[in-house]
Amino acid sequence: MEEFIGGLWHRFITRAATRSHPEAVVRLADMERSAGILFRALGGDAGLRVAPAAEVEHGARRNWLARLAHAGEKVAQAARDEETLRLPAEIALFPERSLNRDLYLWLIAQGAALPAGGLSADTWIAANQQASAATLEAFPGFAARYRRLVAAVLAERPDPGKLPADEAAAERAIRQALDAPGSVTALPAARRPPTPVALWLYPAPVALDRRQSAADPTPAEHREGSKSTDATDRRRQAQREDMPDGRNGLILPFRAESLLSFAEYVKVNRGHEEGDDEDPTRVAHDMDRIAVAQDGQDTASRVRFDLDLPSAAHDDIPLESGILLPEWDWKKQVLKKDMCSITVLDPRDAQPCPLPPRLIAPARRLRRQLEALTPARRWIKNQPDGPELDIDACVRAYADRHTGHVAGSDGGYLSCERRERDLCCLVLADLSLSTDTWVSDEQRVIDVIRDSLWLFSEALGATGDPFGLYGFSSRRREHIRFHRIKGFDEKIDDRIRGRIGALKPGFYTRMGAAIRYATQILAKRPEALRLLMILSDGKPNDVDHYEGRYGIEDTRMSLNAARQEGVRPFCVTIDKEGQGYLPHLFGPSGYTILRNPAELPARLPRLYAQLTAG
Repeated sequence: MEEFIGGLWHRFITRAATRSHPEAVVRLADMERSAGILFRALGGDAGLRVAPAAEVEHGARRNWLARLAHAGEKVAQAARDEETLRLPAEIALFPERSLNRDLYLWLIAQGAALPAGGLSADTWIAANQQASAATLEAFPGFAARYRRLVAAVLAERPDPGKLPADEAAAERAIRQALDAPGSVTALPAARRPPTPVALWLYPAPVALDRRQSAADPTPAEHREGSKSTDATDRRRQAQREDMPDGRNGLILPFRAESLLSFAEYVKVNRGHEEGDDEDPTRVAHDMDRIAVAQDGQDTASRVRFDLDLPSAAHDDIPLESGILLPEWDWKKQVLKKDMCSITVLDPRDAQPCPLPPRLIAPARRLRRQLEALTPARRWIKNQPDGPELDIDACVRAYADRHTGHVAGSDGGYLSCERRERDLCCLVLADLSLSTDTWVSDEQRVIDVIRDSLWLFSEALGATGDPFGLYGFSSRRREHIRFHRIKGFDEKIDDRIRGRIGALKPGFYTRMGAAIRYATQILAKRPEALRLLMILSDGKPNDVDHYEGRYGIEDTRMSLNAARQEGVRPFCVTIDKEGQGYLPHLFGPSGYTILRNPAELPARLPRLYAQLTAG
């Protein structure tokens, strides 16, 4: 009974203290695609991705009801850095849904007008005003929307007459800056920070790395069947830490500031000995900052987060062994030579096996569909010579002569020709550790990729087109594994089917190097159309600095180099966030996103038929 009454009181007081309007909420996920398009249309950096912002404590004054209910302590502040435009995961600030949507549009326009390097703590107020003025000048259509938003925001802000003198001066300066962008250079000093301004972007949080020793880049092994949870609904603040050694078990560290805030270790990759009643996603949501450490132990469940983490330190010394490839450093705008080393692996231990019985019927159906692409003989009429007479042409010539018309002397024969399809295809499959994620109760991503390669190879047997199957994974730049599943000169048999069945998840996704090596293979082919089909489940990333914008830009440069070699790249992904970065990599028509991963085995051959038809 006590817990029941407590729950009722908590819901009541929280509802009374919360100043949001859930009935008019607008979520970023609902307009994520249009947000990216608008950001780039207004001149924003095409390489930036749009992501949900993390909630942070703002420290501003709250009324007594909010303090009683412990409500309004955190807010998701829009921010921008050199890699990401962060927007609130949802906006329910106003009672009108149209105003909440307009606030999203204004923040996108504001982000497009801000400096490329992001905002600093000293100049962010002036930079926001300059961006507002520049947006209103360049796009006058925003003026009416901006005025409506300013009026609505000011109605929600605290009354300066009810604030202490120092806070009131800061509040009046904010109101002036909103009403006349560019009129305020800095805010007056105050004991408390002002209430967050919904129309402005804030400096991006600083990512921390407090490790004293370099971590082992090898990911921890985990058992098959471990549960996976997706918690990427919003971006969370995080820092890298060394794993506590637990040597001083009787000493309890204490800091006075822990009375006001807390940050603790949550074993998100929980061991099997832990209880199942603790939800790591719920615990992480309650934390101010997530500390990430590596212990290499087995895991019972995994949670996927979107974290603000610093890139690992890296060196730029050229390598000397292996198949050496360059890598694009987007910060220095330089293509660094011999930065990656690829090792080509042949699956020697794979046992030959037949096609799984459950795929025999789908394979037969796909072969029948692709048989229409098989080269066939075709008779061409009205030819000057050929093995047979063109009866239609002879009848026309006879009729012309008997009606007094002059009949031509050419075009009385049929010529037979066989038009060959002058094309080849290389399928490059992502075999990173993320492919071990479960997409249904029966299949993981790696299982879907296996089925796709099985059906694709069986279906292409009906066309006669030469094709190769390869896979890749990586662990830093010096250890990139390139799996040769089927070469162009090999035929489909039980040996190749066994190689596909032996595929297992590897490590990470250094996609740029894999694309460059696949381009080298395709560049040696004599066909006119050389198609590179990439199967992936996520963005390029590796355990070192190869993540975020760095990985995206290197992959983009590798794709540009492939196009210059006459290779046509096309990406098939199951990444639900792909809309945010794939247009920047592959262009508007160079990719497709499958919302249901189970569709990939049947869709892949059909996509091939569409790409190569005509």
